[in-house]
This record gives sequence, C-alpha cells and structure tokens, in this order.
Amino acid sequence: MLEENQHNTDSDVTDVLIVGAGPVGLTLANTLGLAGVGVLVIEKLDRIIDYPRAIGIDDESLRTIQAAGLAGQVQAHITPDHWMRFYTASGQCFASIEPRTDEFGWSRRNAFIQPQVDAILYEGLKRFPKVRVLLGQELQQFAQTDSGVSAEVMGADGRQRSLRAKYMVACDGGNSFVRRSLDVGFEGRTKPNQWIVVDVRNDPLGTPHIGMHCDPERPYVSAALPHGIRRFEFMVMPGETEEELSKPENLAQLMRKVVADPDKVDYIRKRVYTHNARLADRFRVDRILLAGDAAHIMPVWQGQGYNSGMRDASNLAWKLAMVVKGQAGEALLDSYEKERRSHARSMIHLSEVAGDIFAPESHVAAKVRDTVMLALNAVPPVKQYFAEMRFKPMPRYEQGVVLHQSATNNQGARAPFEGLLDRSGNTPLSRLLGLMAEKKDSLLGRLVHGLEAPQPSPVGRMFIQPPVLTSQGQTLRLDDLIGLSFAIIAWGTDPCHGMDDAALAFWQGIGARFIRVMPTGQMAHPSPVRESVLTVGDAQGRIKDWFGAQTKSIVFVRPDRFVAALASPQEVSSVTHQLARVLHAPLPSAKSAARSLQLEALA
Repeated sequence: MLEENQHNTDSDVTDVLIVGAGPVGLTLANTLGLAGVGVLVIEKLDRIIDYPRAIGIDDESLRTIQAAGLAGQVQAHITPDHWMRFYTASGQCFASIEPRTDEFGWSRRNAFIQPQVDAILYEGLKRFPKVRVLLGQELQQFAQTDSGVSAEVMGADGRQRSLRAKYMVACDGGNSFVRRSLDVGFEGRTKPNQWIVVDVRNDPLGTPHIGMHCDPERPYVSAALPHGIRRFEFMVMPGETEEELSKPENLAQLMRKVVADPDKVDYIRKRVYTHNARLADRFRVDRILLAGDAAHIMPVWQGQGYNSGMRDASNLAWKLAMVVKGQAGEALLDSYEKERRSHARSMIHLSEVAGDIFAPESHVAAKVRDTVMLALNAVPPVKQYFAEMRFKPMPRYEQGVVLHQSATNNQGARAPFEGLLDRSGNTPLSRLLGLMAEKKDSLLGRLVHGLEAPQPSPVGRMFIQPPVLTSQGQTLRLDDLIGLSFAIIAWGTDPCHGMDDAALAFWQGIGARFIRVMPTGQMAHPSPVRESVLTVGDAQGRIKDWFGAQTKSIVFVRPDRFVAALASPQEVSSVTHQLARVLHAPLPSAKSAARSLQLEALA
C-alpha cells in the first residue's frame, strides 16, 4: 500500500529526504516542518510500527517534542517520575534511581508506550503543507552530487519512483541500508545472552515504577507503564529458545516468578531480543547524514537508545533548516557529528555498565556487587548520587557551535564524592572506593571513576527551562516563548544594548529572540528596552540562580537549547561575530545592516 498522508502532489523534489518513519525520522520531520523546510519521509512498511518497543522517555526528549509543538498531546501518555530500583536475589533494594529534578522543564525519568507517541508524531506532520510521508516505499538505491541526492524507491506493487532532495537523513534503523551502502563502519559488541519481553494488559501487579531484579538464577525486569500496561523481561538462559519459552507451560513457569496466577494474565505480545552496542564511524557523508539507530545502537538498561536518537533529531534539525534556507553554509553540518558522536559513545558505555551490574557473568560477581552496592547505599552522598541520576553523562559539546573561550572561568563545585575516593583515607569504604577508582575497567570502577571532576562551564551544555511570567500574567515554560530560534537571554538588562548594527541585523535576520529576565516584582515597573525585546519574570528564581553561578550576564542559547556562548553586555557584538563564523553564516555589511534596522524602525 502506498499512503501519502497529506497534500497530494506530483512533485517528488524536496529539501530533505528522510528514510524511515520511526520516532527519530518523525521528530526530525516535525521540527523541519515547523521551520518551513520541505520534507519527504519514506518508510518501507505500509504503516508505522504499532507494537511496543521503548518504554522510557527522558526530560531531554520531552523537551524536543515540546519544540515540535506536540508535548501537550504526548503528556497524556506518560507517567512522570518513573523510578528504577535494583533488588538482590533476596529482594533487598541495593540502589534506587529516583530523580526528582525538572531543570529542563520535565521530570527526568518517565514511562511511556512508544507507539502512542509515534502516532502523535505521525499525525503531527499533517500540520505542514511542505511535509509528506510515503508509506510502503523501500529505498532501492541512491546517489549524491555536489548539488543534491537522488533516490529510487519501490512500492509493494513493484512500481518504482524517483526522488530528489538537497539532503538525505538515514533514520532506517540498526540494519540501515543507507549506512551499509555508504560502507560506513559500525563497530561494537553483541551480548551473548538474549531476553524475552512479555507485555501484558490489565496490570496484574499494579505497583508503580521499575524493578530490576538481579537474581543470578534468572534476572528479570518488571516495569509499570501507562494505561494499565506492564512489561516483564526475563533473561534467556543458555540452551533456551524463543519457541520453547513461548509455549504456554514454559511462559507460565516464567510468569510464576512475578504473578500469583499466570493463567489469568492478559498477554499483548512476546518477543525475544539481543542487546547490541554499536557506533557508526561517521555520522555524515557529504549530503547524507545518519541518525538514531542507523548511527548508534545500545543496550536497553538505561533507556537511552530512543532518547539518544531524539537528541540526534534535536541537534540536526535546526542546522539542516539553516543550511537549506541559506542562513548558514553546509559546513555547519560537520558540527552534527562532532557534537553527537562522542556523547552517543558515552551513553553506550553507560548502558553497558548498567547491564553488567544488573546481570553479571557469575554468581561470585553478583555476590560482590550486592555487598559493595549495599555498602555504598548506606552512605548518604553516594545514595543521593545514584538517586538523582548524576551518573548519567549529560551532553557537553567541546567542539561545534560553541565558544568556550567566551565562557566564565568557573572552576565549579566538586562532586558529592569529594574525599570518598581519596586513596589515602583510613575508612574501609574510602579504601574500597579508592581501589575501585584505580581499576577503571572493573564492573563498578567504570561507574564511579571520575566522580570528583569539577562541574564544567555551562557552554556546550543544555540551558535550563524554568517557568517564566509573561507581561500578560501567564506562566509558561521558557521554550514556549522562544520557539525554534536562537535566544539571547540577559539577566536584568537589554540583551541588545551595546550590539553593533551588523550583530543586531544578523540575529534579526535569522529570527533570534531577545529576552530580558527580571524578578517578577519588577515586572510592574520595567525599564525601557528595544521593542523587539521580550521581558519575562523569573517565576521561581531559577534563572537568577543560574546567572548567579556565572561571571557573565548574557547567554546565547541555540535552537536545541544548548548554550553556545556567554558574554558580558560589552562583549555581545564580538561574541556574535565569533558565533557567525562557527555557524558558517555571513554577517551583513554595515550598510545593509543599517538599512535593515531602519526598515525595522519604520515598521
């Protein structure tokens, strides 16, 4: 079946061709659609996948969906503050991940059912006249030149179709045809054991959160999901097969570990899968880019496969939009790999470590894990470290569209393990932690090594998203005021003050938002600013606290909400000129800038 979900047209020429209608391709298409970019999505299946896959969505992904304008609909299908608890074989909890922070505007860990969110992303594309989806179309071959990409696709009826685009993004999964055709390496490892996933309706347990039961005889997972769905995952032991485990009597034996009466369970599906950890050698080959599972796949233990793909979409969308619209040179796309590949590697590493802790290779290793983790859990700073999920490596871009030289020289605070890893300590715990730190490649050493590192500069890291008060008295999330734009945000002052004509015209030319933040009490008597500057109140004092930790009072925030640079009011022009260079974007001449500003004043 060929389905064109909206806006029938005979044209198969577009700005961006996306291969694959999974969550990454759909998110990318929605974000590009909001930016006014022409998009064609092709999918070899005749419908988007409707069986459950990912079950964990984090705050960064929800922020990405918010940027695509669909967060309100998605919110109806998530369970916020979804905690993860690890249990020994005897049922004793040795670690509990309970993050309660919402610095990015959403709870850090959330449960969801992927097909429900995918359907919202798919339907969201109907908003855009320049976005089309062709289902039941399999990519057969493609080629690229200096000016674009051409592709041949075939429908289920055998009919061929020729497509052309300026750029192509491969979101076609771990077995990506595009990546293999480009001969891009995909190195990594596959865990020898498999897992059987069992999804059920009418939750037979009804308890919230996720339980990671580290039973060395057969580790298993029990996860509560929205709408009364529960997922169980059991390790497939050596010699077992999917066919054997799926037999009613054997499945009942598995389920007897977790429910009182296996015969009364309302099954949705059963599926066996293998854990892979792979990373593509390259994320860009000229006009073709890889995203999501086509660029990296990782074990499920921290729920980062889905979320890493969403980070790809968020990072790539605004860059593609700027390049396609002529606002930046195509060299900007090089920053996609520079920024995303190293963090994807870190998330693969975290997922592998979590899997090794959950299911070690021997009973002896499991006993050591239980003993050490229970000891660590008794230390308040360590317990807090795990509970708040501080071990998760947040993206921090060292290269790309960032200006570290403009950042504050803050040394940052030491992490909560200060002193605990001191190998000269006299307590048994400090000696144990010191030994673990020395053995970086050990099971637990990989997890705790480096926890004393100073907090880095905010440049290259995601900016916070607290609620703000508008001049109309509304309380909104900050991103909802910015939209898919750069933002120049200042504490208490006009961020445009001191900008030369070229810098001001540059930001206006690419649709940047200028935002002044002040205490809510001052909103009644604000000092004058340029008409284009939006003044908001700091509803909870979080933005003041953020700026209070810096030595600069103006922050340049990218469309994906990462901090590109910091500046003092007297540095805004020079920082703008530097950012224009790393964006490969031309600054207007002094004459054209002055003319542009005159026209703005007349308008």
